[in-house]
Amino acid sequence: MNATQSVSILIVEDDEGHARLIEKNLKRGKISNGITHVTDGQQALDFLHSEGAFAGQVRPSPLLVLLDLNMPVLDGYQVLERMKADPQTRHIPVVVLTTTDDAREVARCYDLGCSVYITKPVDYESFCEAIQQLGLFMSIVTVPDGE
Repeated sequence: MNATQSVSILIVEDDEGHARLIEKNLKRGKISNGITHVTDGQQALDFLHSEGAFAGQVRPSPLLVLLDLNMPVLDGYQVLERMKADPQTRHIPVVVLTTTDDAREVARCYDLGCSVYITKPVDYESFCEAIQQLGLFMSIVTVPDGE
């Protein structure tokens, strides 16, 4: 997300506290990009396809998705699988950001097409630091433009 790119960020996170911490610490990591937050997997797909509550809205492009795995309605695995199977969304980078650190789950996410898998630290300070580092990482990443 270098200076020539204005990449929008979609946070897919059902825990409001985690979502606020992510947004706050991305900003501390010098990320000032547009951020949209949704609380379940169906809302994420609706956002990506301009459906449901997002009908008539143009999806920002380029876009980066920060995806939790454990969510209601549709979980992160289902969202990731559907995104990567759809020609309209398969190019969108997905950073899985979750508390699950099981090696089988990590492998499953990479098999489904995630770009990066990050385990959320349980400790508050470590969580904040990890998100700030993610922000620094995102500041140098180039994301493909959509469509």
